[in-house]
Formats: sequence, C-alpha cells, structure tokens
Amino acid sequence: MSTSVLFDTPGPRGRVRNHLLTVVSVVAVAGALYWVYSGFDAKGQWEGKIWEPFLQADTWRYYIIPGLIGTLRAAAVAAVLALVFGAVFGLARLSDHRWIRIPAGVVVEVFRAIPLLLLIFFIFYLAPTLFGGGDYAFIAVVLGLTLYNGSVLAEVVRAGVHAVPKGQSEAAYAVGMRKNQVMRLVLLPQAVTAMMPAIVSQLVVLLKDTALGYIIAYVDLLNTGFKILPAAFFGSLIPAAIVIGIIYVGLNMLLSYVANWLERRSRRSRKTAATPVAPPGAEAIGLRSGGGLDSTD
Repeated sequence: MSTSVLFDTPGPRGRVRNHLLTVVSVVAVAGALYWVYSGFDAKGQWEGKIWEPFLQADTWRYYIIPGLIGTLRAAAVAAVLALVFGAVFGLARLSDHRWIRIPAGVVVEVFRAIPLLLLIFFIFYLAPTLFGGGDYAFIAVVLGLTLYNGSVLAEVVRAGVHAVPKGQSEAAYAVGMRKNQVMRLVLLPQAVTAMMPAIVSQLVVLLKDTALGYIIAYVDLLNTGFKILPAAFFGSLIPAAIVIGIIYVGLNMLLSYVANWLERRSRRSRKTAATPVAPPGAEAIGLRSGGGLDSTD
C-alpha cells in the first residue's frame, strides 16, 4: 500500500467518515443542481422554442462562429506578441548592464501591477485622442493582453533561466564560451523546456481574459453570446449563456490538457537539468524565482 507524504492513510473510522462526507457532498451538489433546474423550469427556460435557435445553422454561422473567431483572433495575436514581449524583457532583466536591467524591471513591474481591465480601458480611450477617430476595440484588447501577460511571461522567462543549475553556465564559461553563447546555446534551450508548462498555463489565462473585450464592445464570443444573440432571439439569454459557457470550458480544457501534457513531458525529459517552472500565480514560482534571484542579483 502506497503512503502519501501529505497525510496519513486513514483508518477504518476515517474511511467511514470520508465516505459519509462524500455522500453528503454529492447530495448537496445534486440538491443545488435541482434547485437551479427548478428555477429555470419555472421561468420557462427549458422550453424547446427558446433552444431552437441553437439547432439552426444560421445561428452558428452568423453569431457564434464569428464571435469565436474574434476571440481566437485576439487571443492568437496577443499570445504571439506577449511571448515576444516576455522573451525580450525577461532576458533584459537578466542583463549585467544596469541601464538595461533596471528600466526593463520597471516596465515589467508596472504592467504587472495595473489591472488588465483598467489597462484595456486606458488604451481604448487614449487611442482616439492620439490617432483620431476609429474602432480601436481590437487594438485595445490585444495591446492590453500583450502588456499584462507579456510582463508575467517575462518573469517566467527569468525564473526559467534561473532554474538551470549554475554548473551548466560555469561549465560553458570554462570551455571558453561568451555570455551570449552561453545564454543562446546552453541556458535557453534548457530553460524553454522547464518553463513551457508555465507559458501554456499563462496562455490559458490570456484566452479567458479576451472576454474583457465585452466591456468595450469588442465582437468576441462573449459579446455575440450575451448581447447580440439574445437581442436577435428574445428570451434566449440563459440558453446562450449555457452554450457560450460550454464553448469557453471546452477551449480552456483543451489548453489545460496541453499544459498538463507539457508538464509531464518536461518532468520526464532528460534534455534539461532545470526543474519545471510553476505556473504563474502559484506560490512555488514566487519562492523559486525569488530564491534564485537573491543568489545571483
């Protein structure tokens, strides 16, 4: 029988107690679901006529799919730009030159501290003042996602490089490599493997954050699902919320599966001596990156 390092194996009474708690939890969840179902049923939200639009091809062709394309387009562009931003500023924070390292650190910390919604609002309302009238919803969403998530990814890059044991760089310097060669040929290839799960996890966050474009009327999946589509089919707000929610859950589960697969792959990989970087937001990334920075900065 395998034992856990987190808790002792429960005894007979503990197992009985756990089974009882499981049954009580299942009954409570079932009761809550029934209460929600009954409430929707009382309001006529399960009637077939308000679900019929989602069985029609035109609803998907003119409403849901264009919104999904808008979400994926903003997420794809922002993901590419955020990765470039994170790589540039993450490596800049590792520079030996203070005139590079300190300004890069200020930029990263500032954009990490600003709430993403406030950043999107600021860009959306500032752009017409600087560049004249126009539709800046897409630019505001993409630029806001790029600056915020790119700043987080910059810390992931820095933590990934610090996760590589110092002996790797010391050995490279010993054979006569220059710093840029050490970074390009030794540290980065190993760091990429270690930080890949954290990068994909942050891209999951980026995809979900595209929904904030709803506030500035960017045509995405949330906007078409909660504003345009219910206006076209009166009374379909709850069905639209359920359908759009299922689509979001499916997209995020797919990206989460990729992140988990990459994490398992990185743990099994023998191509790197670096430990996997924890996903952004986890306590481990702060402890791991903080410890590495204290020893090298």
